[in-house]
Amino acid sequence: MILTLLGFAFAFGLLASRLGLPPMVGFLAAGFAFNHLGLEKPPEINFIADLGITLLLFTIGLKLNLRSLAAPRIWAGAMVQMVFTAGFFTVVLLLGQKLNPIEGLELTGFATGLIAFGLAFSSTVFVVKLLEDRGDIGTLYGQLAIGLLIMQDLVAVVYLAFSEAQYPTLWALSLLALPFVRLFLNKLLNFVGHGELLILTGLALATVVGYSYFHAIGIKGDLGALVLGALLANHPKSSELAQSLYGLKEIMLVGFFLSIGLQGLPNGDITLVALVLCLLLPLKTAIYFGVFALSRLPLRINALASLSLSNFSEFGLILCALAARQGIIPVDWLIVFALALSLSFVLSAVTNAKSEALYQRFKFLARRFDFESKALKDQRKTLLEADILVVGMGRVGAGAYDALTTTFSHQIIGLDHNPSRVNEHEEFGRRVMVADASDTDLWANLRKSKRLQMIILAMPNHHNNIAAAEQLRALHFESLLVAVAKFPEEVEELAALGVTSFNMYSEAGLGLARHALTELQLREP
Repeated sequence: MILTLLGFAFAFGLLASRLGLPPMVGFLAAGFAFNHLGLEKPPEINFIADLGITLLLFTIGLKLNLRSLAAPRIWAGAMVQMVFTAGFFTVVLLLGQKLNPIEGLELTGFATGLIAFGLAFSSTVFVVKLLEDRGDIGTLYGQLAIGLLIMQDLVAVVYLAFSEAQYPTLWALSLLALPFVRLFLNKLLNFVGHGELLILTGLALATVVGYSYFHAIGIKGDLGALVLGALLANHPKSSELAQSLYGLKEIMLVGFFLSIGLQGLPNGDITLVALVLCLLLPLKTAIYFGVFALSRLPLRINALASLSLSNFSEFGLILCALAARQGIIPVDWLIVFALALSLSFVLSAVTNAKSEALYQRFKFLARRFDFESKALKDQRKTLLEADILVVGMGRVGAGAYDALTTTFSHQIIGLDHNPSRVNEHEEFGRRVMVADASDTDLWANLRKSKRLQMIILAMPNHHNNIAAAEQLRALHFESLLVAVAKFPEEVEELAALGVTSFNMYSEAGLGLARHALTELQLREP
């Protein structure tokens, strides 16, 4: 039966992709279609889903900046948002029951507050997957969203511990030894090398050392995977480890999205309630926006972070399942949550695919909340002095930057969306600034430049290079555009936009041949 379900996932995922939607939307639909046909739910699907979530949280930890969680905008923002959002949904649910009571969905006052509490959360799995697909997980708004989600997860851990009366055992004190464990883990990563052994090491750390040990001492296992990943975040191999687990994690997460659709079949009343909850999502987004505005963030970062969090959380399903098992809420609310969660993912996927366009269209309505820093204004002035821009300062971008600085006397500036990476480059004396290539405000400002001759798009995500090239062409930039590519179809897409491409694989082979011939000539007498 698991193979039949995977067949459904492939068919619906492919259909969603062809319609311009993220494949995860198709996976949700596949789960509901499978359930609608009355087919038996494979017992393996829950294990696959749990493994996917564990690997996801472990890889989040590998990219996590723990110091960022100490910022008041993160921990205080999360608390304020949850209080206001839970209060809003409590009022909505009470009014709904008073104006239009539905048989089978009756709630006590306590149960109403409990469900509203679950609706206040946003989905860690969905948001991180969304950010990864867009290549935005290291951006300022991406880190802001992830920080808030982690604080929500900590609140969830505390709630589940009290609600199930499962408190940490005395063995939890062993976590005080984590700084010493970190030294051992760093040496282990140095020892295992690369390839399949590195993948197995990451899998073992996430599931055995992280999930299983934390679960054994009475703490949520998923949190253990996150903590183990965070301990390794500064290791030189952390990025390689995350990349090696990427494919396995993506396959396992298919099980997570399928499992949501397998929760149950909705009737007319359940569907109506779920639709109403989803129609209220813009107000939940507005609460996020207001909380971030208190931190005086730039308007674009606030808007994109708020939009990314505009969904419901799988925690609501866990909370409903627990409350239904304890007899606090009717079982039908579990199906309401499953459907509302699925619909919120679809809506959030569509709106976030057009988040930049939505920001540009409606930013005039929120200008008073644009707290652009003096540093950002100075940066924009400095960018007008650049002759060459290198966008994406990973290994390829950094290599291009160094080669250009040794060859030309032009003013060369690198751009990268990851603040940590920018700091590393600055330590090496490179002139690099934090900027997001999808930021239309950035490119609109650069149109004023009379010096800019060339822009090199060296981001590892082809989608990001294409998006930046489309914006530059739409703004009629006359600068030479050069971008990296890996596959022939990527070269064709770039050529259609008038962008000169550098095929990394074929050009690497050409460079290797030239190097080999040079060495051969040096050996000849």
